[in-house]
Amino acid sequence: MENNIAEIAVRLTQFSHGAGCGCKIAPAVLETILKSDLGTLDDKKLLVGYGSRDDAAVYDIGNGRALISTTDFFSPIVDDAFDFGRIAATNALSDVFAMGGRPLLAVAILGWPIEKLGPELAQRVVEGGRQACHDAGIALAGGHSIDAPEPFFGLAVTGEVEIAHIKRNDTAKEGDILLLTKPLGVGILSTAQKRGKLRAEHADIGRDTMCRLNSVGVELGRLNAVTAMTDVTGFGLGGHLLEMCQGANLAAELDLSSIPVIPEAITYIAEGCYPDGAFRNWKSYGHLISGSDSMKYMLVLSDPQTSGGLLIAVDKEHLSTVEHLFTRDKQQFSIIGKMVERTGEKVILAK
Repeated sequence: MENNIAEIAVRLTQFSHGAGCGCKIAPAVLETILKSDLGTLDDKKLLVGYGSRDDAAVYDIGNGRALISTTDFFSPIVDDAFDFGRIAATNALSDVFAMGGRPLLAVAILGWPIEKLGPELAQRVVEGGRQACHDAGIALAGGHSIDAPEPFFGLAVTGEVEIAHIKRNDTAKEGDILLLTKPLGVGILSTAQKRGKLRAEHADIGRDTMCRLNSVGVELGRLNAVTAMTDVTGFGLGGHLLEMCQGANLAAELDLSSIPVIPEAITYIAEGCYPDGAFRNWKSYGHLISGSDSMKYMLVLSDPQTSGGLLIAVDKEHLSTVEHLFTRDKQQFSIIGKMVERTGEKVILAK
């Protein structure tokens, strides 16, 4: 009880300038950072690199198998130290699941202002990360830490996948049906918490969503019906769907009324709880989206998600196979639109 009281008194979110994946650099700025005069090293075994902006790197290790390598870390999105560690780890593990792979092991990345927050809170963060790894069936096998002015935590994760089962974000086909496995709105809820407006009865909603592993990605990877897959994180649904569309040279038709949104998040939009990251996202790609002029839908599409759901493109002729998988495992999913031919500047056509 004493540790919990201490954690609540500290309020970790007050030590972060941007909560969770909301602290990611905006897509337009990232384009500048990733420019290189060297080009890409010609390594035939590197099956997926950063060129497609995919969720993880994939490397051929022979015999039809490949290693998946990824890293993800961020500053506190919740005030409780254990929950922060668990969410950050779940988010990092998602990159492997989004490629259709299975995690093998993880190492931790920790930055901590020791003089301000103390090692006891840092231990709780790492323990939360260890819990997420345990839930995923892997070990937290080590890591690296530094004394930093702002706390951050995450994982570097190694996974494996059969090459035939790799799921990329740029291989969707025209006519594919789009599915989303988690509701949007955690960026809005985390902003409400950071501003001290989140009501007690809503405190666990975002946490529970963010702590749910996207482990269904392993089984989705084995289905030929799934043509492309990614997870929705800091760039919001709009940003990650744009990557899917641009990679396949297609557009997407979205049914706005079918996009799942945490109902409680909508109430905080009315109270002015807008994540700064949502506006950075919209400034980067809003000109490529049509039909979402209202503030509500602009924020829903650009709201930075932390440990968000899987965005899945499914062959329409085999949609029932994927639906059966979700129904069998009692997994949440929503059909939100479809991939269509691109005929103009707009890439996402929201209706």
